[in-house]
Amino acid sequence: MEVTGFFTAIIIGLIIGALGRLVVPGKQNIPIWLTLAIGVLAAILGTLVAGVFGVDDTAGVDWIELFIQIVFAAIGVAIVAGMYGRRRH
Repeated sequence: MEVTGFFTAIIIGLIIGALGRLVVPGKQNIPIWLTLAIGVLAAILGTLVAGVFGVDDTAGVDWIELFIQIVFAAIGVAIVAGMYGRRRH
């Protein structure tokens, strides 16, 4: 991953985190900064996985890569929300 790809993944990750949180049903009792951090991690991980499958550089919008990133963000939000909720009670 190039440096520009890394910074792009961070910026996109902020949006991906919010989308991942919207996909998970119910209320997530985690702070917004944690959601955004999950999104950044999901964007980077999704980009790497898309590269492995060869769908990271397609013509136009990389819909498959975005889908992979949102799935990772939703999984991350669900896991962290479950752990964070148990820790607080």
